[in-house]
This record gives sequence, structure tokens and C-alpha cells, in this order.
Amino acid sequence: MILYNVTINVDDSINEEWLEWMKSKHIPDVLATGMFIDNKIFRVRSEDDGFTYSIQYFLNTMEDYNKYQKDFAPKLQAEHTEKYKNKFVAFRTLMELV
Repeated sequence: MILYNVTINVDDSINEEWLEWMKSKHIPDVLATGMFIDNKIFRVRSEDDGFTYSIQYFLNTMEDYNKYQKDFAPKLQAEHTEKYKNKFVAFRTLMELV
């Protein structure tokens, strides 16, 4: 099993709108690609009062991940960046269950 994790810190001014958009639009669009078997979204709890989230997408194989990156990710990531430009910072991590 593969875990594709997107950790994202969003500006306080967009937090509520962003979270609703992620749940109602972006995550459903990602799942509609057919590459993922499950997803979860967590808020990162820390001493900082900001809004940081871990969006986790689960895949069966690296082939599914590679197909997602090639065929779907550029468009979906561009849509997110355009909508929330300069209001977030994100980094991605790829993990494999051992």
C-alpha cells in the first residue's frame, strides 16, 4: 500500500472556505480519478495556532501513483494553486507500507 500525503498550511483568512472546498470539490475530484482506494484529512495539532492539515490519499500500487502524477495531478494542483494563490504552503510525501 502507498500513502501519498499532502501537508498544507493555509492562511487563517481562507481556512473555513478552503476546508469546505477541499471536502466538497478537490478531494472528490482526486478520488474520481480512480487511482485511490481511500483518503483521510487530519488537522495537525501543534502549539502554533495556525491551520495545517495532512491530506492522506491511499493507493494500491506505485503504478497507480505514477499514473495519477502523469495524467491527473498537474491539472488538479494547478486548479488549487490558482484558487488559493499566495494563501498556502504545501509539501508532499510518498510512503510505502512495510
